[in-house]
Order: sequence, then C-alpha cells, then structure tokens
Amino acid sequence: MAQDTLPITLRGKQLLEAELKKLLLEERPTIIKAIEEARAQGDISENAEYESAKERQGLIEGRIQEIQGKIAGAEVINPAEIKSDRIVFGATVEMVDVETEEKSIYQIVGLDEADVKKGMISIMSPLARAMIGKKNGDVVTVQSPKGDKEYEIISFKFV
Repeated sequence: MAQDTLPITLRGKQLLEAELKKLLLEERPTIIKAIEEARAQGDISENAEYESAKERQGLIEGRIQEIQGKIAGAEVINPAEIKSDRIVFGATVEMVDVETEEKSIYQIVGLDEADVKKGMISIMSPLARAMIGKKNGDVVTVQSPKGDKEYEIISFKFV
C-alpha cells in the first residue's frame, strides 16, 4: 500500500460512489434550480434564499470534490479475498474483555466506513492498531480514557 493511499473496503467504496451519484444527479441540479429561482426574484444583494442556496451549493461542490479525492486515493480491498493467518485490514475480529469477560465483534474498516454501533472500527483507531498483526489467543492492550483495557482475540475471519 502506497503512502498516499488509504484502505477502503469494497462496500465502503460502493457507499461513497452512491453518495457521489446522488450529489451529482439529484442535489447539484436541485440547488442550481434553486439559485436560478432566487435570481429570478430580482435584487440578489439582500435575497436570503439566494445566499442560502449559494452556501448549500458550496457545501455540495466541496463534498463532491472530497468524495472524488477519497475514491481516487483509495486502495480498495475486498476482505473476502484476504488470506492471512494474522489480523489485517478488513478482518472481522471476535474478542473478549479480559476483565469483564464481555465479548465483542468488530470489523477493521477505512476511516469513512467506521461506525462503532454497527461493529465497524477505523483502521486508525487505537483498538484496530493494537489488533493488526495479532492472531487467535493473543492479548492486546488498548489505552483508553478510563485506563488500559486488555482484550483476548478469540477468532477472526475475512468476509
């Protein structure tokens, strides 16, 4: 993986592409029409609708550029194709809190895909970084605001 690329799962790339398509085919035309309608009302120097639409257009265009940049700089990885005896990007890891014996399952994903509530943690998170390179039975220590936490890796898979 090159320095300027960031890993993203195939699903993550598809989500970015879907958002980009919506912005290009729905949001952008809608805001252009809103700007035209606001302009048609006459003096745009004190037209709140015009100012609001122009601001929204700036946000949309910024997000379009951001997504295009992320897709261009992404290394798309399909976790189902990974064969590794150690935890790497894309792995779905089952682990247990050594202290509380509470089990949890997380998939290591790209920055934009991370959603802890859905069990997806960023490759840049302290927990993911601690797990990279580990295997079944290993114990990882993660620094948290409440102090160090230890987790034992029960299993991992690539799906």
